Amino acid sequence: MQQRAGGVLGLDFGTTNSVVARAGASGVSELVAFRGDKATGAVFRSALCFWHDDEVKGGLAHEAGPWAIAEYLDFPQDSRFIQSFKTVAASHLFEHATVFDKRYRFEDLGAMFLARMAAHAGGALGGDAGSGMPARIVVGVPVEFAGFRPDPALARTRYDRMFQSVGAEIHYVYEPLGAAFSYASRLTEPATILVADFGGGTSDFSIVRVAEPGAARRCTPLGSAGVGIAGDRFDYRILDNLVLPMLGKGGRYRSFDKVLDIPLSFFSDFGDWSRLALMRNARTMDALHRLKAAALDPDAVGRMIAVIEGELGYPLYDAVGRLKRQLSTDPAAPFQFKAPGLTIDAEVTRADFEAWIAPDIARIEDTVDAALARAGTTPDQIDRVFLTGGSSLIPAIRRIFDSRFGPERIATGGELTSIAHGLALIGQEPRIEDWVAAL
Repeated sequence: MQQRAGGVLGLDFGTTNSVVARAGASGVSELVAFRGDKATGAVFRSALCFWHDDEVKGGLAHEAGPWAIAEYLDFPQDSRFIQSFKTVAASHLFEHATVFDKRYRFEDLGAMFLARMAAHAGGALGGDAGSGMPARIVVGVPVEFAGFRPDPALARTRYDRMFQSVGAEIHYVYEPLGAAFSYASRLTEPATILVADFGGGTSDFSIVRVAEPGAARRCTPLGSAGVGIAGDRFDYRILDNLVLPMLGKGGRYRSFDKVLDIPLSFFSDFGDWSRLALMRNARTMDALHRLKAAALDPDAVGRMIAVIEGELGYPLYDAVGRLKRQLSTDPAAPFQFKAPGLTIDAEVTRADFEAWIAPDIARIEDTVDAALARAGTTPDQIDRVFLTGGSSLIPAIRRIFDSRFGPERIATGGELTSIAHGLALIGQEPRIEDWVAAL
């Protein structure tokens, strides 16, 4: 057991990226920077990569963060890459991921991820080498977990197991409250603020009352709401409209004397890391080859096989992400993807993208209204709106808040780091129980 050094860590364990901040006696929180030639500053990609290594106990090595990405890109055929695993934390449908011949529960994946993140930060979780464990760690959680009928109690159990070897006092706080606490320190007058946090798996909203100018520690949480729709869902909408039709979605196949629709289950796997990352197995590939033989358009199913056999999931989603980001600034952008077995070159307009995500935007709008209702406030009683998270940059998202509150009340910034800062500061509160999430 490492010696505790005191202080507080704020951990924003995100679907796409994770960030750590540390607060000490000074009451100031500072981001933890990761070290090494692959490091990307204070942002650590929420990803794992596994590969065979006879010199490692159990024969299976792993890495996390940008090092996982580099390992996968060097040897895609001989590795297994897993990302966005936070999205299954509250799902009863997920029991384990089979990586090569080993099974890993969510908490196993999480503990391995934390250990590698700590190592790349210099040893202690988020601290400098030799500094010891913090006395308290405040972990951000979504207001509403992602997935079908998410169970927050199940997520709490899995998170507890994930952190059980850390050896510090663990508290869970809603992610938008962390962002609110961080933003409150900027204010110069009392205010009621709405924080909207758009992550990879969920969109979460919290309303907080700040009683004194510049006094973040005089915050009072009023109400929160969330929905399991965010950046990953928007990515899937692009994939569903641009890519999956080329892989056989909407196609048909012959079964004896009947012509049937190709089962949608093959394509839903492309929206779920726990299946897409692990589809390259003998049983699935055998089923796909039999489907190709019976398909009316065998070339389309052949392209799906090429994507899976070529381990093209990461580069495909990387191309989708680039398109989404460009459409946040430009009215149109090219979608270009070229790999053995699959080439796509298409022009996509922002209007196209907004039409694809329109049902998701409607649910996000409903959730904003739910947060206001739970807080007992109306739009005209909100003094400031703080938007954070990568998807807050999407124009269709921004219009939700412009139309309800007016652009003059909206602030942005620290899209990837504000939550961790605020969580570390909340960890210094004498009555942290006022802030903990109801899981």
